[in-house]
Amino acid sequence: MESVTITRHDLGSHGEYQAHVAGSEHIGRLTWVTRDGKRVAEHTLVPPELGGRGIAGQLVDALISDARDGNFKVVPECSYVAAAFGKHPEWADLRG
Repeated sequence: MESVTITRHDLGSHGEYQAHVAGSEHIGRLTWVTRDGKRVAEHTLVPPELGGRGIAGQLVDALISDARDGNFKVVPECSYVAAAFGKHPEWADLRG
């Protein structure tokens, strides 16, 4: 399996998580904005060239890890993030 690196880009009121796959120029993204002190997950975007590798899940895992470490709530507006919350009841305390 190719090496995937997740980077965080926090621009204060908004930002994104980026998934970089070794040997590829394509980037997966999970974008968010801050609203009422919570991170609103807006979009999870994985190019078809990177599909089928679990990259979207890794992006959500990075967001959840940061929510636990940073003590913030996540509003899952993105359908992929909402579905992930449905599969992980242990994340209920992080849902905003």
